[in-house]
Amino acid sequence: MTIAPSEEFIRARLRAAIEATPSSDGYAEIDLTHETRLKCAAVLIPLFKQNDEWHVLFTRRTDKVESHKGQVSFPGGACDDGEVTPEETALREAQEEIGIDPHQVRLLGHITNMITITSFRVTPVVGIIQWPAVLRLGKDEVERVFSIPLNWLAEKSNRWEFTMPGRNRSLIVYHPYDGELLWGATARMTVDFLGVLDL
Repeated sequence: MTIAPSEEFIRARLRAAIEATPSSDGYAEIDLTHETRLKCAAVLIPLFKQNDEWHVLFTRRTDKVESHKGQVSFPGGACDDGEVTPEETALREAQEEIGIDPHQVRLLGHITNMITITSFRVTPVVGIIQWPAVLRLGKDEVERVFSIPLNWLAEKSNRWEFTMPGRNRSLIVYHPYDGELLWGATARMTVDFLGVLDL
């Protein structure tokens, strides 16, 4: 059965999840036992509706980027000096990477920060983008843009989860979709978002 939660429902669930974990809001400092200073970053989880069904927009990184070459990701990156919210960072990066006008994004909220193995503290920001849209790819960073239906992502039979020794969270790998492989941190953020929506 196709499930298409309303925009108001998504916004309310995101707000409730963040209120339950207030330390995840903004760019507050996080102290780690191994005293590693985390670099702040944010990504945009772009949603759009097509044929009454939600889709999630992803990018595939080029081989020219510094890290995560050729991997599927959300538009995003490290915060710039002067940026005080994850939303500022996510919207700027989405504009730079795929040409999304920040004024055309309806922000719904964000989910809990993720700490990556590359010492980034990433805040996934959720926003609705206009569709269809004319996208301008930052050729040094983005090789391709594609979308996956939210309902397909929510179907547990479309992904594997592997327990990794020494890690407190499992590795998530989705089945290939449209020739693309969604896995790792981006897959984890996707599943975390689905969890907030109880999908």
